[in-house]
Amino acid sequence: MAAPATAHGKRIALAAVAGAHGVRGEVRLKLFAESAASLSAHKRLFVGGNELALATLRPDAKGAVARFEGVADRSAAEALRGSLVEVDRAALPPLGPGEFYHADIIGLPCVDRDGAARGSVVAVENFGAGDLLEIEGADGRRSLIPFRPGIADLEGDQRIVLDPEFLA
Repeated sequence: MAAPATAHGKRIALAAVAGAHGVRGEVRLKLFAESAASLSAHKRLFVGGNELALATLRPDAKGAVARFEGVADRSAAEALRGSLVEVDRAALPPLGPGEFYHADIIGLPCVDRDGAARGSVVAVENFGAGDLLEIEGADGRRSLIPFRPGIADLEGDQRIVLDPEFLA
């Protein structure tokens, strides 16, 4: 799923609202970021596309519990269920050499070593053993391939060079 465009570029999802927590407007968050602290570092958060200020945030065994200004009761909190908690891409910390955000990889064209088009990246997955790129070819078929040197190489910030032997 592509992040929506904004005046500042695209938005990056850091969490999703899993549901209400208690009766005072708190919500349970499923974190996509490293920790709850990564959310509190941002002044502007977009919840379901609406800009909301973060009033409170605390880690929880299953992610985090948050309260947003203007969300005062359980009904308002429950209405946010399923909403993404996003930040503008430009608000994320700068990256070091060789680092990337998954959102920057999604949408990149993929070519083989001869430069022939092989599709594009539609998702980045990580099941614990490293990143996997989901590549969709022109025919609509999808393949999961390891994002490893020699198999799938990020060339600049512009494209992925693939070993076609790994495509289904």
